[in-house]
Amino acid sequence: MYSSMRNVTTIILALAAMPALAGPGSGFGFNDKPAFLGDIVSRDTDGVSDDLLTAGLGRAGIQSAVPPAVSATPTADELRRLAIYNNYRALIDTSANGGYGTLFGPLLSVSATGGITSPGDGKIAGTEYLAYANHGAERRNVTLMVQVPAHFNPKKPCIVTGTSSGSRGIYGAIGTSGEWGLQRGCAVAYVDKGTGNGMHDLATNAVGLIDGTRTDAATAGDASHFTADLSESGRTAFLAAWPDRVAVKHAHSRHNPEADWGRDTLDAVRFAFYVLNEKYGVNTLRGVVRTIVKPKTVVIAASVSNGAGAALAAAEQDDEKLIDGVAVGEPQIQLRENDDLVVRRGSQIRTGSGRTLYDYTTYANLLQPCATLSPRAAGSPGAAFVPAALAANRCEALASRGLVTGATAAEQGDSALDALLAYGWEPESIPLVASHYAFAVPPIAVTYANTYGRFGVEERACDFSFAAVDGTGAPAPWPVGAAALSFGTGNGIPPASLLQIINDASLGGPRRDAASTSPSTGKLDFNVDGALCLRSLWTDGGTDARRVHENIEAVRVRADLHGKPAIIVHGRADALVPVGFTSRPYLGMNHLEEGARSRLRYIEVTNAQHFDAFIGNALLAGYDTRFIPLHVYFRRALDLMYSHLTARTPLPPSQVVRATPRTGTPGAAAPLTAANLPAISARPAAADRITVSGNEVVVPD
Repeated sequence: MYSSMRNVTTIILALAAMPALAGPGSGFGFNDKPAFLGDIVSRDTDGVSDDLLTAGLGRAGIQSAVPPAVSATPTADELRRLAIYNNYRALIDTSANGGYGTLFGPLLSVSATGGITSPGDGKIAGTEYLAYANHGAERRNVTLMVQVPAHFNPKKPCIVTGTSSGSRGIYGAIGTSGEWGLQRGCAVAYVDKGTGNGMHDLATNAVGLIDGTRTDAATAGDASHFTADLSESGRTAFLAAWPDRVAVKHAHSRHNPEADWGRDTLDAVRFAFYVLNEKYGVNTLRGVVRTIVKPKTVVIAASVSNGAGAALAAAEQDDEKLIDGVAVGEPQIQLRENDDLVVRRGSQIRTGSGRTLYDYTTYANLLQPCATLSPRAAGSPGAAFVPAALAANRCEALASRGLVTGATAAEQGDSALDALLAYGWEPESIPLVASHYAFAVPPIAVTYANTYGRFGVEERACDFSFAAVDGTGAPAPWPVGAAALSFGTGNGIPPASLLQIINDASLGGPRRDAASTSPSTGKLDFNVDGALCLRSLWTDGGTDARRVHENIEAVRVRADLHGKPAIIVHGRADALVPVGFTSRPYLGMNHLEEGARSRLRYIEVTNAQHFDAFIGNALLAGYDTRFIPLHVYFRRALDLMYSHLTARTPLPPSQVVRATPRTGTPGAAAPLTAANLPAISARPAAADRITVSGNEVVVPD
């Protein structure tokens, strides 16, 4: 025993004498704090009253339709619990029959000895670390978080990334990457990628802090999550002209945060290595020696939607070889142009490397309201949220400009729908046109016009702004209670937390966008003038359009994963991030870039789409009888990648998985079972294989 202790001491002394190596996880050396990290705050959770995955709510609490209670002046703990509750429910279907609690969700219980038992309430004890990241003098205050479950095994360390989806805050991947990683016993490295619920109420000059509480901007100083780039005189002058407006970080930061999403995700991994070594490293007189090092740690870049795009970008930029593999769902990713690429699906042929987010979103924003009147879209879930009279007015406005044809609203609706399909949407996405326009497309179009143009709040791109509204739809002061809860209720992109999109050019004065009157038509037509202006920032050659194009170029990727194994899962019916613009061409571009080195697999799932949370929503009856949760396949992709990296299990070939929707009445579908969700096959039938040959991707019909 004495000899063994002497050997350990010798090793520690030798390690302490070593110089620190290049990166926080690159190898043995001292655990120096990365220069980009600010102050770190931590919280320990007991897995009972509070935990990492559900904030003490447990499986039933997350599923409950009643959100957790908060006080009149909410505390940081209350806001965290509310944020976890809302972000979990925003990403997955928590309905009783939708697979929650049986196929996914907080399924597991972790024993005091670290063993996992099932079923349980899903609470997971551990420690959570939070910090801002900044490089140089940029002051983006990107929020990073690392969660280390109590059953993390330092002898078999693993890290999974959880970059937020959409524009969400730091808990925006809690129900996706967070759920899988914490249950697996991995540390989860989260980042809000410079978006999140950064809302500066210009009228009260109040801003949010890293923990979600709010204070005066001057008091917050550099600790503010986001403060608009306005002088005091500039803020006063702007409010005099446009009272009660609110600046939102993703839209108005002037930073084009997407250009750094890959770096932000890598920073989260570096942060994870740092806190893991602070926790498990060897203390010496000269400092902590790293014991959790990259060669011995499995690192998977994973997330969904925007977070998935960030994970792919991180893998492409990974010069330190921090990432071992990638597993992502429905990635919002934008490729460099390549007109030689061909993607075939049956008789459908698409050329080129897809379309940019701003291109296809502004096109959808223009045409989707009219397309809801196509007879082929009849009976779509959420159709009631797109009033037919307003949709007909939009059709009329488009027809007068030669953008659709037809003598009747139905014919014009058919023309608009045909245009969307010709542009690249899949036929399976037709039933989603109404609900996506009602709940997703306009906010994305407005926000990304601002972020890609790096427009400040005072520039009001295309006459849009954000504010709360009164009963007439006119801008009004943001209610104090709604502002106080915004960290817990917001999604980073209005409409959210009672903030609305405002059409400042509406006849009769500024009004909520959907209820505004277009100057060019004098009608309620979902602000066709604003939609045309947003589209012009892509199609025109003016100064503002050049600003938008320049920053879109900065986010395009090559699809070179440097031979890393990767799995992409995507729903064929996705209408928000269509497969033809993203995952299919990414597969082809990756093979063109890497050739025989490519280890990317693409799994396209039928009867799956972008918003799993819509499936169990009672207001969107019909999702449940049409679509299965893609989340199940995201989890399976993570299982496959982990097995590949730890046990050298071969990755499955690229393939179409033909999932089956549930039977029953729309809004009351039968329970989801494993029979609805066939496995990703290790040996798919020839009729299901997705293949790549040269510059051509072939997807079975």
